[in-house]
Formats: sequence, C-alpha cells, structure tokens
Amino acid sequence: MGATLERSLVIGALKAALNHRQPNAGLLHHSDRGSQYARAEYQTLLAEAGMSPSMSRKGNCWDNAVMESFFASRKAEIGVEVFDSHTHARSCVFDYIERFYNRQRRHSTLAYLTPADYETRWFEQQIAA
Repeated sequence: MGATLERSLVIGALKAALNHRQPNAGLLHHSDRGSQYARAEYQTLLAEAGMSPSMSRKGNCWDNAVMESFFASRKAEIGVEVFDSHTHARSCVFDYIERFYNRQRRHSTLAYLTPADYETRWFEQQIAA
C-alpha cells in the first residue's frame, strides 16, 4: 500500500504476490486500463509468470464488477474513515482483508464459503482428481 498509485507500487505488489502465492501458469490477471498496468515492464512480469492479462474496456465499470463489489462491501462493513497515518490505514485495510474478508465473511458467489475455505476446497478437489 503506497501513498500514490505509481509504477513501482504495482510492480512491487505483483512481485510480492507471485513470491507469496506462487500461482500456476494460466492465471487470469484483471486490471483497469491504468498506465502502470499497461507498461511493458508490468506486462513482461505477467508473461514471465504465465499470467494472461485482462483489462477493463474504457469507461466500462462492469468489467471490474468484482472489485467494485469488494469496495462497496468494505465501505458498508467498516465505513469510510480518515486515518491518522498511512501506517494506521495500512493496518486497518490488512485486518479487514486478511482477518475478516478472506477468513470470516461468507460470499454468496462462493456457495456461502469464505474465500479461504473455497480455495482450500478447490485445491483438495484438484489433488483428488
């Protein structure tokens, strides 16, 4: 999480996610049409990881409906807050995503499982197959 949305922030975030999660090739990476995502350096990282880029169409918010829904949920569930500091904001966002949204909040689109439970079951099915 950075103070501004610039090239180094999204590249660092992608590298951290790839290092932490180590996804298999074939993953679809969806983003908006921001210049930081369209840059050759970012697109090269996606290609090296075997990820297929997918960008929203210009002016079409429905292409990013999942993220729009996430932000609406976050605002409704913890409100809109002005934070004392960047550190406090980062801590609150991390807590919401990692402790609540992914591990406790059930999602209707995931058969009323949490994202963590859904992912665990998906991997178990892949191993069993």
